[in-house]
Amino acid sequence: MSHRCTVGVLGGLGPAATVDFMARLIAATPAATDQDHLHLLVDHNPAVPNRHDAIAGRAPSVGPALAAMARGLERGGADCLVMVCNTAHAWEQDIREAVAIPFLSIVDATVEALDQHPPRRVGVMAADGCREAGLYQRALVARGHEPVLWDPPEQAAFMALVYRVKAGERGPALSRAMGELAGALAGRGAEALIAACTEIPLVLDAAAAPRPLYASTELLVARTLAFARR
Repeated sequence: MSHRCTVGVLGGLGPAATVDFMARLIAATPAATDQDHLHLLVDHNPAVPNRHDAIAGRAPSVGPALAAMARGLERGGADCLVMVCNTAHAWEQDIREAVAIPFLSIVDATVEALDQHPPRRVGVMAADGCREAGLYQRALVARGHEPVLWDPPEQAAFMALVYRVKAGERGPALSRAMGELAGALAGRGAEALIAACTEIPLVLDAAAAPRPLYASTELLVARTLAFARR
């Protein structure tokens, strides 16, 4: 690397997903020694209020909290920022306006990856707030894709699974249930699936998905490495 980039991570949204991102980043980094790995500054802050409630108007904006985290990471020496939560990208502009360093969007990284083998219809496995904010729907339509979404009971079932993952539950039953929800999108004609929630890779991997699965966590890892090692 011509410049040793320091990556600031807005994390804790949720905690296990942040640790999963860091583990995947370490595993994906071509490194023979400790010194070959990226310098990470991590604000692991699970006290950030519920993003879904904020988007639904049941709670105040979390933009100020995220902006404060971003400024703290910039002051600490971060050269760029990433955030391990799709829904929180509803406040991406608050973060960008708070700092002078680049912010690497998980939504952009994920949707742009579809360009390699462009599917027409894309299933969006997203939590309530992310879906209500239209983050992936807008990004997909802008690039010529048609979003495929769950019906209300399926969306509710997905949220129940997400909160079980956040509570620490794992295991084959939960993985099967997540796979069945992925199958519901495939049954509606989705040619590819986006894991637009960073809890999904904790229980569902690409091998178990009924269609090609674009995991936002993994694609943010790739975007981070590409930026940091340029």
